[in-house]
Amino acid sequence: MASPHVSGIAAMLKSAHPDWSPSAIKSAITTTANPLDNTQKRMTVATTNEPTTPYGTGSGLIDPNRALDPGLIYDATPQDYVNLLCSMNFTEDEFKTIARSAINHHNCSNPSDDLNYPSFTALYEFDRDGNNYPLLVKKFTRTVTNVGSGAARYRALVKVPKNTSISVSPQVLTFGKKYEKKRYTLTIRYRGEGRESYVFNYGSITWAEQNGKHTVRSPISVSPIILPWGEF
Repeated sequence: MASPHVSGIAAMLKSAHPDWSPSAIKSAITTTANPLDNTQKRMTVATTNEPTTPYGTGSGLIDPNRALDPGLIYDATPQDYVNLLCSMNFTEDEFKTIARSAINHHNCSNPSDDLNYPSFTALYEFDRDGNNYPLLVKKFTRTVTNVGSGAARYRALVKVPKNTSISVSPQVLTFGKKYEKKRYTLTIRYRGEGRESYVFNYGSITWAEQNGKHTVRSPISVSPIILPWGEF
């Protein structure tokens, strides 16, 4: 039932904000979701009762009322998605199959794998025998748009994954008016610890409005490309 629920909420958001792009709607749904269950604890896997990861729950439980007024959004244009495809070494036929009509109106002059997406995933390489300790440094650049009622000031609150350090610059975003955009960078530095590095490490960054009601949360995951039981 997840798909029709999300589709209905997306339709509601489009009705309330007809000028929002699909990416803006996705961002509003993602950044206002609740990562906790109805007992205010981290969600667990039903069969094992183990804590879930962002790969299992995404951002969490959708909150339609909060999504209507998310405070900030991470927007992206069709060209941004084309730039992402351009960075993935597809053949021309593969690219055309995915991009379809967009190929006639966009180009690959500026390929980029850093889509303005409301979450962060850093993948590191690790050998199957656990002989190499992975070291990862990954920098992301994001742009957020103020869709609140007017001027606002947000501060970054970060929950750091295990064995990881995260730096955010700037740590405070000040908006003078509605629809103003601000850019920030988030840098993940990860050092694994032998075989324990096979686990998923996850945290979050939340932009909390000072003297306001909005909190804009994005999941952060740090995980291996190769796991003991196979590849992604």
